Amino acid sequence: MTPSSETGSGWSAGPDPRVLCDARALAADPPVPSGVLWKLTEGGRQLDANVVRLAPGARVDTHTEPNLDVLVLVVSGNGVLGKGARDEPEPLAEGALLWLPHGSTRSITAGASGLAYLTVHRRRPGMQIQSRGGAPA
Repeated sequence: MTPSSETGSGWSAGPDPRVLCDARALAADPPVPSGVLWKLTEGGRQLDANVVRLAPGARVDTHTEPNLDVLVLVVSGNGVLGKGARDEPEPLAEGALLWLPHGSTRSITAGASGLAYLTVHRRRPGMQIQSRGGAPA
């Protein structure tokens, strides 16, 4: 609920908070060996979030995200975060919370038991049709 001067109670109705999934249960019995196990799809959201599973030894190759800060929470398994252009190894285990700032270079490699993690970041803007001058059409 949000404050409002339009109602006598001082509050107006808004979306209700709710439990979206059980990430531990998803990771314990994944429906796929590797890939997205769950995705935030609620309309009107300001965030994107996914629960992702990497099979043992699988890797998210080294890349740089120029626009978005990302939070990563390791839900199960273990692996290695590769930091920076040199891919410096940082061990990951269940419960590790990572901040991947925009502009940072990183990779993730799953360990022998695989790796499941939750990612959360600001929602990416939808694609827009651009005019030839680059302004939205």
